[in-house]
Amino acid sequence: MSPHTITFLFALVPSFAILMFFTGPAAASKSARRRLIRIQDSVQIQKAVGYGDDLGKAEQKGFSYQIGAFLERYRFSKKLKVLLIHAGSSTSVGGAVLASMGSGLGCGLLGFFLSQAIPVAAAATLAGSAIPCVLLRIKRGRRLKAFNAALPEAIDLMARSLLAGHSMGSSIELVAEQSPEPLAFEFVQVYQQQRLGLQFRDALLQVGARVPSRDLQFLITAILVQKETGGDLTEILTRTSHVIRERIRIEGEVRTRTAQGRLTGWILAMLPVVLLAVISFVTPDYSQALFHDPIGQKLLYAGAILIVIGALIIRRIVDVQV
Repeated sequence: MSPHTITFLFALVPSFAILMFFTGPAAASKSARRRLIRIQDSVQIQKAVGYGDDLGKAEQKGFSYQIGAFLERYRFSKKLKVLLIHAGSSTSVGGAVLASMGSGLGCGLLGFFLSQAIPVAAAATLAGSAIPCVLLRIKRGRRLKAFNAALPEAIDLMARSLLAGHSMGSSIELVAEQSPEPLAFEFVQVYQQQRLGLQFRDALLQVGARVPSRDLQFLITAILVQKETGGDLTEILTRTSHVIRERIRIEGEVRTRTAQGRLTGWILAMLPVVLLAVISFVTPDYSQALFHDPIGQKLLYAGAILIVIGALIIRRIVDVQV
């Protein structure tokens, strides 16, 4: 078997792991199951969610669920569960751990085949195991960006509905029906929880915990303060929408002005790694000293540490909070 064929086979392992991680059943039954289980956890009304028990038992039969149940005692499992909720992923904790193990194993084998060095294989294994977490963070960022982009229009719609004489529950239902995803799904949860008997304050706090959006926190704070102190809620919502729009505009200007710095950071961080990989593949003898000679290994470790430090410094410089 030729080296190119073996390399291709090793590259398939992380690819299929990532594919299995982000592909799953997206039918209406799966969506209904997730909604029932979420309502069961938040409202805790057994009569209202009687069908949720059977669905929860059906979910417990999977091997990934057993792994997730075993890892619940550890702190990182809770953080991973929060990340999955924020990303809007239907994958369980056990499924995410299995995907991380698969991608780490594949990248480790590929790194050992290319370099024949155990330290490089160990580094590749660690990097590969972090791929699902990185992809989840990217998905969370995209979901949060879409949520924040649709939130001002939803607030204006809510204000117009209240001005027309509708109640707050009807306004939330209207927003859930006419807003795009993922904002519509979260407001559907709020509306359904109210119908099942949960207090309006608790429903708002729960959606604030599910979506890590500062703009949503502004909205929740404005509504709860109005409930406590009184005032014109329509005017409060209009001003809140204006503040959110201005913050989004300023944030866009900041990202535009720091785009060159971010691109420079990516280029400076990835260029040495890409060049080393290309040289190792094209002319393996040229880079063998870095992997097998003790001085070369020390230089390789020092270069990797300096690249990480430089990337972190550049990221801190261009990360301007608005």
